[in-house]
Amino acid sequence: MIIIISFFKFTSRPLAFELSGYIAVEGRLFFHDAQFPGQERDSASLALQPEFYHEWENGSSFLFTPFGRLDSADQERSHFDIRELRYLWLRDAWELRVGAAKVFWGVTEFVHLVDIINQTDLVEDIDGEEKLGQPMVNLTIPGRYGVLDLFLLPYFRERTFPGEKGRFRSRLVVDTDEAEYESSADEYNIDLAVRYSNTIGDWDFGFYHFHGTGREPTLQSKSDTGENQTLVPFYEQIDQTGLDVQMVKGSWLFKLETLYRTGQGDDFFAGAGGFEYSFVNIASSGIDLGLIGEWAYDERGDDATTAFDNDMMAGARLAFNDAASTEVLAGMFQDLDGDGSAVSVESGRRLSDHWKVTLDALFILDSPEGDPLHDLRKDDNLRLELSYYF
Repeated sequence: MIIIISFFKFTSRPLAFELSGYIAVEGRLFFHDAQFPGQERDSASLALQPEFYHEWENGSSFLFTPFGRLDSADQERSHFDIRELRYLWLRDAWELRVGAAKVFWGVTEFVHLVDIINQTDLVEDIDGEEKLGQPMVNLTIPGRYGVLDLFLLPYFRERTFPGEKGRFRSRLVVDTDEAEYESSADEYNIDLAVRYSNTIGDWDFGFYHFHGTGREPTLQSKSDTGENQTLVPFYEQIDQTGLDVQMVKGSWLFKLETLYRTGQGDDFFAGAGGFEYSFVNIASSGIDLGLIGEWAYDERGDDATTAFDNDMMAGARLAFNDAASTEVLAGMFQDLDGDGSAVSVESGRRLSDHWKVTLDALFILDSPEGDPLHDLRKDDNLRLELSYYF
């Protein structure tokens, strides 16, 4: 209601929204039968994400981006979310965002350790790239010595997980209806964050502190009266300090993300870093090639709430720079403490001004028992998506 009142306060002109967005048909084809009872083998889905935007003459703006997906196999993946619903007050000395919004922090390609404001929408994709809209009040103060961001987050969004029929899940289904919190306020605990960022010469960096409900739950085994076992998410109260740094030097791009977290078991440090080297216009073909190498470490080891406790990632990015904006990103993941390894490929190409096709693939090469990939060892798949943008 606050957003709507303020919305009419700043203008008496007729509203002239810009409408854009996309509608997409997706098919996920798996090479193996399902690993666990109840899982469907393949799936098809329909997704819609319109975007309503309006900007006033003073630069202030309103944005509404709902998202919905209907999935043939997994009822948990059939879901609706408000990705963004925010009003931006723009002034010379400050910016204020109120509503639901998306904020991304991080510089590495394969693992985004420091990104903590928005919750992961895990039913959309296991790579963690998709995020749920986060209710917030965000004050941004730019200056000659950098940018200061202050966040008040009044409501917590729980992580989504695949259901019993979905692929990319663990042996035990995660029961999100039984989620537990360390805070007595549950999802209404008020979280706070502050971040300073700046660019100095070839260096871009950001430094932040977060206090509130952790976005990565600890999954605890639980049995019901019928002795059926499930996993229940437990969301702890944490303090997390994070740093992200990026340096450009000629064709080299160096990246680093680190964090220190308290409140989720023992205090721990985690980091991810690496490089990207670009070959531009190879043999006058117009094609750019980027070679990527990264390493991720989490000192919790096997107790980590992520799959990257000591892993090496290597990849290549091809940008054809053609009229169709054809791009391919391929990466290999190797667990340095075991034999777990996987390969992923992401590619996309515009077919016309309105149509785009995306083809992704994931192959689990090796996943011994005890490895985070073990429960996904039969989830090799191709994902084909045809999108219409309007």
